[in-house]
Amino acid sequence: MGNYRFILSGGGTGGHIYPAIAVANELKKRHPDAEFLFVGAKDKMEMEKVPAAGYKIEGLWISGLQRKLTVKNLMFPFKLISSLLRARKIVNRFKPHVAIGTGGYASGPLVQMAAKKDVPCVLQEQNSYAGITNKLLAKHAKKICVAYDGMERFFPKDKIVKTGNPIRADLVNLTVDKKEAVRHFGLDMEKKTLLVLGGSLGARRINQLIETELSFFKHKEVQLIWQCGKLYYEEYRKHENGSVKVRPFIDKMDFAYGAADIIVSRAGAGAVSELCLVGKPVVFIPSPNVAEDHQTKNAKALVAKSAALMIREKELDDQFEKVFTALIRSEGQQKILADHIKELAMPKATEQIVDEIEKLI
Repeated sequence: MGNYRFILSGGGTGGHIYPAIAVANELKKRHPDAEFLFVGAKDKMEMEKVPAAGYKIEGLWISGLQRKLTVKNLMFPFKLISSLLRARKIVNRFKPHVAIGTGGYASGPLVQMAAKKDVPCVLQEQNSYAGITNKLLAKHAKKICVAYDGMERFFPKDKIVKTGNPIRADLVNLTVDKKEAVRHFGLDMEKKTLLVLGGSLGARRINQLIETELSFFKHKEVQLIWQCGKLYYEEYRKHENGSVKVRPFIDKMDFAYGAADIIVSRAGAGAVSELCLVGKPVVFIPSPNVAEDHQTKNAKALVAKSAALMIREKELDDQFEKVFTALIRSEGQQKILADHIKELAMPKATEQIVDEIEKLI
């Protein structure tokens, strides 16, 4: 058999990096002697996250095209050529058995060069609306693992496998007792708990909303676990008190989910997949500033199945209190949302993606 060599690429945001690491971990579990190499974009967060997870990474000089004419855009052709040449070198040297792309700029040059060398390629698309890199790479891929129905709009039907998105290992068994979780945050068992999540870096608009609604929550006797993001912690930590817990980020997500009665969240693919597993009522506030507005599309896919509520950022001032009041008052609506979102969970996603990779070896 010899030792397998796997090359993985994806990055730019946690949403692309995290699935790549989860897939690598599962491959390593099955093939302890395998070699792994990640390829990322030089100045993005994968350069620190991947080594922290115990894997080697090499960086390409690549970035996305900006929406307007900028110096960065003029540099793009040079960056692309440099990245393709470097990717070719990496593939020639590492000689992978399989290449895995999870989206994000760096996976473009890498998967393209691997395919040129007849290395079988697997793509993983997290969103309901395919990213530009994966759309361009589809013709090179043997298999494309997706998380939503209807993806044949973007990819050849015979290559698509619906697996769901990889989930953090510590969340697959959410068995934390509610009482213990509430106590962990020093909160009150008698009150409803709202968990606020703005993504790994935080979300300015969600934080602004929560700050303006603090007296509204107090009036409704709702307590908060508020993950404001490390960029905003200094600004919002002053609101910490007995019933408002402000955190830059939450280490023990299983406790946060265990304590929550209702969750307000961004609608990135990773967050959506996790929340399906958690099975609590969710109000999505999608980020409007992401490529192809994919967060709104992710959220709409759940709203269509009565599995979540959604409020757009521009509607927050008018809608938030109305929607939240109706939800907190109606145990029935909370139960419907919780039941339906749970039906969409795909906890075995990582294993299924690795099954597909193994078929190609």
